[in-house]
Amino acid sequence: MKYMVPLFIGGLGMSEILFIALIVLLLFGGKKIPELMNGLGKGVRSFKEGINGIEKEVDEGHEIKE
Repeated sequence: MKYMVPLFIGGLGMSEILFIALIVLLLFGGKKIPELMNGLGKGVRSFKEGINGIEKEVDEGHEIKE
């Protein structure tokens, strides 16, 4: 039976993910992680806004040609 695995974690198992989380916690500490996640969220939001802007420009350009 095939299991569906999300692309962003590939073939990592639960133990590997926990190990990586532990390393991140040790490197950055508990107080820095919320700041890092906040920055990551802002980056993702900015990326989505950029993609939406590009799609909007493409749609407007397509409408002008018609």
